[in-house]
Amino acid sequence: MQLTERHKQYWRRNLKITGGLLLIWFLVTFVVCWYARELQSFTLLGFPLSFYMGAQGAIVIYVMLVGYYAYCMDKLDREYGVQELDR
Repeated sequence: MQLTERHKQYWRRNLKITGGLLLIWFLVTFVVCWYARELQSFTLLGFPLSFYMGAQGAIVIYVMLVGYYAYCMDKLDREYGVQELDR
């Protein structure tokens, strides 16, 4: 099956969104942990930033990433006419 140029554009934009969100996920998951000692000098709500990110900040960011991905993909699907039909 040969993909049309429209399909290729859809998948390029899909991969761009996914790649950007994976980069944010990587930064929150690994970079914050790697620099945890250096981030202790910054405080958020009275707690060291590294503690806050480990305790709840990362989870909040993950939920936001999922919501943003769903929003972007719904918008992209509607733009390219591949959205799910409402029943």
